[in-house]
Amino acid sequence: MANRKITRLPLSDADYGSRSEGGLYQRAKLMPILIFPNRRLRKVAKPVNEISGKLDYLIASMFKTMYDAPGIGLAAPQVGISERIIVADCSGKDEEPRPIAFLNPEVVDESSERISHEEGCLSLPGQFAEVTRPERVTISWLNLEGKRLKCEFGGLWSRCLQHEIDHLDGILFIDRISRIKREMVKRKLRKELRSRDKGKEFGVGDAKGKIKPKTY
Repeated sequence: MANRKITRLPLSDADYGSRSEGGLYQRAKLMPILIFPNRRLRKVAKPVNEISGKLDYLIASMFKTMYDAPGIGLAAPQVGISERIIVADCSGKDEEPRPIAFLNPEVVDESSERISHEEGCLSLPGQFAEVTRPERVTISWLNLEGKRLKCEFGGLWSRCLQHEIDHLDGILFIDRISRIKREMVKRKLRKELRSRDKGKEFGVGDAKGKIKPKTY
């Protein structure tokens, strides 16, 4: 983008997710996650035009909030920031963390194959539904040095990134399921939130403490 400015020394994705003492991650803060039906979740986010130290701190805080939730992806609109930024780490339990920040991401190609899988969302806590999406997608984005990258993603990475890019356009996963199922999810969420407001324990596990599928 012609008017994009870089006003700080480049950091790598790993710098944002590093748990080292005194690092950027440790100085970052936990951010409150907006819960549906907050209207800000429906706004179309604006492109990032400047990569600065302020953005460094925001991304580190987004990673910290995502890991704490816990989740595998988080979009800036979910924490009240209307900018086209997402963070994700879809590494497996026994794998090294792989935190990646995506600035101005967009899907530039997708496979014809479609696959259905259960999805959850940090902005709709405790709610899950089967969503059908392309099995593989090619994503174009700016990295933290302001360089345009392009990569094909499959599996959990593909689903997570599609889910998060939807957030940038004000779209939630419940918009991609049937109206009947969507209303069921809304009713269940209202019930869960009422329970939380009454002081009952609330989280992403079910009544038996079983952890639900990955949450974005």
